[in-house]
Amino acid sequence: MRSFDIKQIKDLRMTQPQPFQLNNKSAIITGGGSGIGKSICEVFAQHGASIFILERNEEAGQQTKEAIEAADKQATVVTCDVSQQQAVHRAVDQIRQKVGNIDILVNNAGIAHVGTVETTSEEDMDHIYQVNIKGVYNCLHAVVPVMKAQGGGVILNMASVASVVGIADRFAYAMSKGAVLTMTLSVAKDFIGHNIRCNSMAPGRVHTPFVDGFISQNYPGKEQEMFEQLSRTQPIGRMGTPEEIALLALFLCSDAAGFITGANYPIDGGFITLNT
Repeated sequence: MRSFDIKQIKDLRMTQPQPFQLNNKSAIITGGGSGIGKSICEVFAQHGASIFILERNEEAGQQTKEAIEAADKQATVVTCDVSQQQAVHRAVDQIRQKVGNIDILVNNAGIAHVGTVETTSEEDMDHIYQVNIKGVYNCLHAVVPVMKAQGGGVILNMASVASVVGIADRFAYAMSKGAVLTMTLSVAKDFIGHNIRCNSMAPGRVHTPFVDGFISQNYPGKEQEMFEQLSRTQPIGRMGTPEEIALLALFLCSDAAGFITGANYPIDGGFITLNT
């Protein structure tokens, strides 16, 4: 098995050529306070975008903002619960009034759930729906009319490998990510004539603070063993990094991807194709 230097991967965005620029573009990124969302905010800022972090946890959003501003880039935190439609519309109106156009929307905010249909309670199901499905819908509902009026824009939704293959104990989560995928296809189809591109990404297991918290909570004393076991579920032999997800997001939201819409991009270490 090939060994990987994770530090080299994290430094990739700093050492490689940067053809996918977002200069003079404004980008709304939901759930930008941690994990994949935080990396997307940082990478987009490094490539010229003005970043608007929609985050329910204001403290986490501020930490991302500070990291971006430490690199002499711009970011604004807009505290918002994406499951609340009126709050989302107010947030989008606030951003539009500040910058005019909204060029990019990344629907990244989401929550996880472990369980089969038998062990998933009604409360669990409603919670997943409110954030992972209604939250994406709310942002689309607020931003698509703005993009139509301004003559176009780019939308990227965060799906999952669970949206296209069966994964054990992920009943509600897979349901929600399947909905994200089909919302992506619907928006791409309905608004292609308005110069709005809409795609989704399907990450496999990514090493985020959520993963570390899940392992420590459920497998105390066996953290390293479980981390290695979960890493091996990806055929490539490791988890992905948030930076790798962010770099694909950068490409899909840049003008270099102008011929791409209605697509779902796996970024999964071979999970979908090599495990089926």
